[in-house]
Amino acid sequence: MRARSRAAFAAVMLIGILAAPASQAGAMKRAQVTGEVIDSWCYLSDIMYALGTAHHQCALWCAAGGIPAGILGEDGQVYVVLKLGDDSRSVANPAIMEIQTHKVTVDGNLIERDGINYLLVDEIVGDAGVVNQTHEEYGIQPFGE
Repeated sequence: MRARSRAAFAAVMLIGILAAPASQAGAMKRAQVTGEVIDSWCYLSDIMYALGTAHHQCALWCAAGGIPAGILGEDGQVYVVLKLGDDSRSVANPAIMEIQTHKVTVDGNLIERDGINYLLVDEIVGDAGVVNQTHEEYGIQPFGE
């Protein structure tokens, strides 16, 4: 039930952002962002180890449950992914599951509003796979090996 609530909330956020009048929404511009795909909830809340293999399984579960994925850019900014490729679902998008915790370069439209960066990703330009692979730095993953 909680997953449905989160999915509905994320869908309402996406519709609100895309339907907002131009005067309220930030200007959309083309951008290329490079960084690690993150589980936005665990990263921002510091509840779990939110990077690399130490967090991979949890990141998959959160994405499948409706938590929006983000990209922690090399510039230190977090970008919330609202759309990836042709799939208009921002929630439980199977394409996100394939790149969760990978270092990627994406190309798409960037909307900046009220200090939050939103990405409508058209294409994954580069995928270096999982680059943060040490558990020593991030701790032992609590959900298994």
